[in-house]
Amino acid sequence: MEMVPRKMQSRASRHIFSASDDTTMTKNVRATHAPDDRHVEVRPLLNVVQDIFLRVASLIPDIVKGKPVQMGAMKDSIQQSNLAEVLDISYHTINRISCEICCKCSSGDVHATTMGILNMLSGYSWDAKVVIALAAFAANFGEFWLVAQLYATNRLAKSVAKLKHIHETLEQVDDLGLKFETINNLLKVMLDVTNYIVEFHELPSQYIDPEAPEMLTASTLIPGAVYWTIRSTVSCASHLLGITGLIHGYMTTVVESWELSSLAHKLDNLNGHLRKQLTLCQLHLDDNKQREAFETLRLLFETPHQDNLKALKAMFCSNDNPLPLFDGSSKQRVNPEYIFSSHYLQILYVSIDVLRRKIVLLYISDLHNVPDQELVIFEQLYLESRQDSTRLESQYELVWIPVVDKAIPWTELKPKLEKLQSTMSWYSIYDPSVLEPATIRYIKEVWLFKAKPILVVLDPLGKVVNLNALPMMWIWGSLAYPFSSSKEEALWNKETWGLLLLADTIDQSLLYWMSEGKYICLYGGDDMDWIRKFTSTAHALAKALQLPLEMIYVGKSNPGKKVQEINNAIQGEKLSTVLPDLAIIWFFWVRLESMWHSKSQHSKTVEEDHIMHEVMRILTYDSGDPGWAVISQGTGTMAQGKGDTFLRCLNEHEQWIETAKDKGILPAMADYIQGLQTPHHCNRLILPGGSGGVPDRVVCAECGKTMEKFYMYRCCNE
Repeated sequence: MEMVPRKMQSRASRHIFSASDDTTMTKNVRATHAPDDRHVEVRPLLNVVQDIFLRVASLIPDIVKGKPVQMGAMKDSIQQSNLAEVLDISYHTINRISCEICCKCSSGDVHATTMGILNMLSGYSWDAKVVIALAAFAANFGEFWLVAQLYATNRLAKSVAKLKHIHETLEQVDDLGLKFETINNLLKVMLDVTNYIVEFHELPSQYIDPEAPEMLTASTLIPGAVYWTIRSTVSCASHLLGITGLIHGYMTTVVESWELSSLAHKLDNLNGHLRKQLTLCQLHLDDNKQREAFETLRLLFETPHQDNLKALKAMFCSNDNPLPLFDGSSKQRVNPEYIFSSHYLQILYVSIDVLRRKIVLLYISDLHNVPDQELVIFEQLYLESRQDSTRLESQYELVWIPVVDKAIPWTELKPKLEKLQSTMSWYSIYDPSVLEPATIRYIKEVWLFKAKPILVVLDPLGKVVNLNALPMMWIWGSLAYPFSSSKEEALWNKETWGLLLLADTIDQSLLYWMSEGKYICLYGGDDMDWIRKFTSTAHALAKALQLPLEMIYVGKSNPGKKVQEINNAIQGEKLSTVLPDLAIIWFFWVRLESMWHSKSQHSKTVEEDHIMHEVMRILTYDSGDPGWAVISQGTGTMAQGKGDTFLRCLNEHEQWIETAKDKGILPAMADYIQGLQTPHHCNRLILPGGSGGVPDRVVCAECGKTMEKFYMYRCCNE
């Protein structure tokens, strides 16, 4: 039979390529698709194909230049068991298609050859079709270059090369590299398309619905992508046989190179569409996966277990692997010279198994709203609990969970994380950037984490027994163990309002002064003129009435530079005792705020709860100007008021001194201050949000009217 000239075949092929109707072609391709029940895990086979193409690409430059090829050591990364299973199913099919490509590609009808191959692969899934066809071509392509590689050094290879005309091809080295560059470019795009098709079939079906719009769109693209990839293998094979002279009268021309380049362009365009759809499918899949993970967390924390590990592993899980914990205590026990050793890393990073069947306190915060003072007090309380391991109060573990913004590069967040970890003696998540979105969502939606830190308590069986134990931690310290809501309520049932609850142990002299029956005055504010007037007037009155008086300045909430300057001035002028450290001043105020939040968590209100009512008074004083004061003997009546009102009470002591002879000093002062309350007054209450919630309705502690709610945004402590 007379062979049609190659150039005429090429022009016909070009005409078919340019005029083909993709819709009709796709319909014909779908008609060949009749998959049976067989399932082929094609990834191992695709890895072999990619390995062949990659190694050939690295060999070609030296081979075409006649240079000896270096045979380096090769590590086989292919999973042989999986590959053997694939080959058992597809070995004969690969060989048949390999022969089909060799025999039919010289006919010139690339479309017919491609459809023939698709008919041979009708029983396979789309991903298996394209990978098997690519493997069939790779077998021929790899064999060609294997012989070419050994041609100069191996007699057997030399003889085989002569039979296959490879020796003549290698002797024409002038433009050989350019000829194969076009093929290599097309092979790269073919691999990209094939990988996308395989990735679509690897999407776990339990997380994505085949009828989802994203998948339906992908299903319309894949048959065409399979067709054009297989067609490209046929064209590459034809090009390769033409270069070696096995196709009679073949001469590589611009036309043939144009055909391969056009196929590469076609596949590259398909790549863009497949990439877009795969991204959409993965987003859809991730949403479903995270939704399931969220519901799993919800169920685990609501269901009794034998221990707490199941729930903790689900929370600290990334890609089904539990995240290790950073051991904050170990960093202080390891010598610096071991800091980069594997032994050191083993000490620092521990499994969450260390938390098994223990009370676990989850300290949750972001990286930017962790008060330094909070960490100082927290560290002190934690270390105190560890001094005696036999104490019941030491039987808990603390874990810091930083909630980070994944939109910020980890390189920017890591230094801040490591700085905070260096101040903590407890455990923390070593890499919070890989916490699952479902975990973050659960923390925010179910545990109500916003911006301010919270302390979630799990019992030894993994049950949540307190959504935020920070308030009770600040109020009672280790006495709050085991930090459950029921323990919190029991502690409140034992408390009464007084100086002991208000001031706790902020100053070591308090208990001594109380035992001696002294009058103790706590005062605050940031108006230095008022402080001078108030302290001098109070000391003068105490001297006149022969009252043993001690005064302590407790500053303002969120103390900063200004409070420190006032502290220094009071000490310098010897006006009164001061709290020596801003952290202690911060702790005094955070305890008051914690009392408010603790009571709120137990649905208490100002109207019905006396302690909450009195706490609100102090917080209201702090929100106003210029200052405030409280005087008590430790038990019984407490006289308290705003700065100007209290100062007026002291200056007008003649008005209430007679009443004091019957009622006592403090009750008389309290009544007089109450009488000075104007009908039209304005109290302000500033409560930090995000820590236990802020109630919608708050009544004034002075007059009982509902306070109007405003929003306040503050960025500094001054």
